[in-house]
Amino acid sequence: MVWHEPWGLWLATTHASVSAVLRDRRFGRLWSDHEPVEQMAPFNALHRHQMMENEPPAHTRLRRLVAGAFGRGHVERMRPRIAELAADMLDGAGAVGEQLQSGASVDILADYAEPMPVFVIADLLGVPRRDHHDLRRWSQAIVRMYEPDVDESTRKASVAASEDFSAYVREVVTHRRDHPGDDLITDLIAERDGGTRLSEDELVASVVLLLNAGHEASVNVFGNGMHALLADRAQLARVTSGEVTVETALEELIRYDAPLQLFERTATEDVEVAGVTVRRGQKVACLMGSANRDGETFEDPDRFDVARDPNPHVGFGMGLHFCLGAPLARLELQISIAELLARFPDLALAGDAPRRPTWVLRGYESIPVTAKESRS
Repeated sequence: MVWHEPWGLWLATTHASVSAVLRDRRFGRLWSDHEPVEQMAPFNALHRHQMMENEPPAHTRLRRLVAGAFGRGHVERMRPRIAELAADMLDGAGAVGEQLQSGASVDILADYAEPMPVFVIADLLGVPRRDHHDLRRWSQAIVRMYEPDVDESTRKASVAASEDFSAYVREVVTHRRDHPGDDLITDLIAERDGGTRLSEDELVASVVLLLNAGHEASVNVFGNGMHALLADRAQLARVTSGEVTVETALEELIRYDAPLQLFERTATEDVEVAGVTVRRGQKVACLMGSANRDGETFEDPDRFDVARDPNPHVGFGMGLHFCLGAPLARLELQISIAELLARFPDLALAGDAPRRPTWVLRGYESIPVTAKESRS
């Protein structure tokens, strides 16, 4: 535990300290409206009404309702849709696969990894895939607010995106009330917990959270992990040969280059962690990437090892706020990576891959690749 004077908070830097903070109910995820409140109202509303920014009893109710809708077989029903989607993107006319087969360089992030999770979430929620550009743009504008020291243009963009995204979801909800479908929004509308349902604001906030969390993390796991894999041909060969399954390798892709670097908690009373006392009201920033490279937990932690087992990374969080969408994220990433490597086992980096200018949400701007040989 390290005190960080510029931000006035504690940094949890080890696997043990991060785990302790995330699992201890005396540390809460306490939302405070961004100011000025009038200007930031649309952004604040989306966060005030979602489960990630609440603690029990509000969190318990919200999570139970969303989990109940999720639990109606939606994740498993997405399996064939994800496989079909990956095949279409890799095999269809003008698709990524066709460009790679021609010997062209492809930005595997922009052309495959970024649209894939938006399409998956769109199918899950029951919204048109054709809207993926707007969904992605709104989401990116909102999550940029999670970085430290944001400027005024970022704040304005987040407010505009929050307004547009909320209006879009409200239209979808209105349509689904009159025309129910086999989708998550329909089930969120119908789900009850002790006779109560999600309010309109809670439903909108929950849908936006699912899309933002569901695709931002997936894109960065894919990009960060795939870059690490393609940069280490020996480890890549272990996966493409079948020596190591994609399921096992995926956990190392999540651990090695964490897509989420920081997650905050606030002490609701004095709590001792790793020999220091965190006072009531003080914040702790859990450094997830640091925890995933802790030598006390991981043998040779800076080595990229696709067969690493056990692999107790903190990529999906821990405790009360453990990622509800983890099973869907794993399924989506396993299929998208497996389909890509099955067709292009000789995939290779084709140039520099610049990083995004963010660090809380860590990822690449682009990853150019080529495939001189292919296998159907």
